[in-house]
Amino acid sequence: MPGGWSDPGRVAEYLSRGIPNREIAETLLLDALPASVDRFLDLGCGDGRLLSLVRSRHPDARGLGVDSSEPMLSRAEARFTDQQQSVELCNHDLSRPLTDNDVVAANAPFEAIVSALAIHHLTDERKRTLLAEAHELLFPGGMFVNLDLVCSASQVLHERFRQAIGRPEDDPSDRLAPLCDQLGWMRDAGFAEIDCRFKWLEMALMTGRRAPSGALPPRSTA
Repeated sequence: MPGGWSDPGRVAEYLSRGIPNREIAETLLLDALPASVDRFLDLGCGDGRLLSLVRSRHPDARGLGVDSSEPMLSRAEARFTDQQQSVELCNHDLSRPLTDNDVVAANAPFEAIVSALAIHHLTDERKRTLLAEAHELLFPGGMFVNLDLVCSASQVLHERFRQAIGRPEDDPSDRLAPLCDQLGWMRDAGFAEIDCRFKWLEMALMTGRRAPSGALPPRSTA
């Protein structure tokens, strides 16, 4: 669509926005990660902000970021110019199954799968299937951590959130779903210890763990 995520101007405008309480939520996101992270996947990595934050907490971790926006991936590539052995970037549209992506498959399973302000652009049905895919890509005991936008409880609160982030109009690509529905979809996908660890108006931090039972084959060393 015009002004979509392939438009460098839209990407620049988005990245220039300030979001109140974002740093608090990001700190809680990092706190939700496992004590040890070797490999992690960032869904909708954008310019690499969250990849960088996770590696600041786990400097030896290898991160894989997927996104469908070339302008975003270009910014992420510039951010990680000197970290190419530790951070890999891949063009992937989250509306397509993660299992279709050979790069994701080659790096799985992961100790953590993270996402920030990306999954709310998907249809509700795709949100549900993506959660199931994420669950299967985690090691037993691995964490899924999603900082995203959810439906407001009322139009008044929705307008308050929009004003707080400096948006005069709704983003036509947003497909917000209620928080309770999304926590239920995580449960349906098989996650345990499902929680909302932070919420401010439409921004929520949703977490779930793959139950630490069973076993997965070792990663490929190729």
